[in-house]
Amino acid sequence: MINQDFKSILELIQAFPDEQTCIDHLEEIRWNGNVISPFDADSKVYDCKGNKYKCKETGKYFNVKTNTIFDNTKLPLQKWFLAIWLVTGHKKGISSLQLGRDLDITQKSAWFMLGRIRQCFGIDANEQMEGEIEADETFVGGKNKNRHANKKTRGTSDDKTPVLGMVQRYGKVVATVVKDTTTASLSREIIKNVKEGATLYTDEYTSYKSLQRIYDHQFVKHSKHEYVQGRIHTNTIEGFWSILKRGIFGVYHFTSKKHLQLYVDEFVFRYNSRTNTEAGRFNLLLNNLENRVTYKQLIS
Repeated sequence: MINQDFKSILELIQAFPDEQTCIDHLEEIRWNGNVISPFDADSKVYDCKGNKYKCKETGKYFNVKTNTIFDNTKLPLQKWFLAIWLVTGHKKGISSLQLGRDLDITQKSAWFMLGRIRQCFGIDANEQMEGEIEADETFVGGKNKNRHANKKTRGTSDDKTPVLGMVQRYGKVVATVVKDTTTASLSREIIKNVKEGATLYTDEYTSYKSLQRIYDHQFVKHSKHEYVQGRIHTNTIEGFWSILKRGIFGVYHFTSKKHLQLYVDEFVFRYNSRTNTEAGRFNLLLNNLENRVTYKQLIS
């Protein structure tokens, strides 16, 4: 089933027509024939009836949904699969109101589903970027305009949240919500994600200047209307910011500082899986589903 390619919602429904086919697919992705207890990874596991298993060491029963985003859900897995398909497939995301209408569930249930699904987007590749890297920061939220041109307002703000982004030319993007845009905050994240000796392209913002000791740092002067100088530009990461902001402002309208990283991760996931097939992107998220969060945690 994992290798089956489904290219539309209709084909997805045909591939997973009932609960059992969904369970079989999850078991193949999560365990691949070797069932592991979520309570004790080294314990022997007994196969029981009704898609249940028993952990010998703890005596606890479990199934493939235990300790995942599907844990204790009352909604059928087919609706969850459809939700994941819609969220990962829409370039700008999908609102809880629209998802509720599409799945014929309440807006509250759709919001909870989206909240759980977003827990799975933060897939860490654990590999530093190398080669040519563009880095830039943006601000999400609030009403202040023309912040990029105003150096005095580029540090901290009560109404806007800074996000730092790094993109490898023709490769992946990494984006992180940061406390501020000081040299310490930006340098910490760039050094964490970009390999020493890489070529780093930024604008002329002073917080990037200290990085010339670690990288081949080149920059363009946006304040003087200089945007491209040969291969030196930040157009790729700025293109990602455009997608992020159109999605947040056009679809979600508002995001709190607390949950902003989850929304950023959602857009990063779609960008980094842009060359995957629809089925490949769908299964990629299912591989990262062990991120259960309760409704109380989401609203706290």
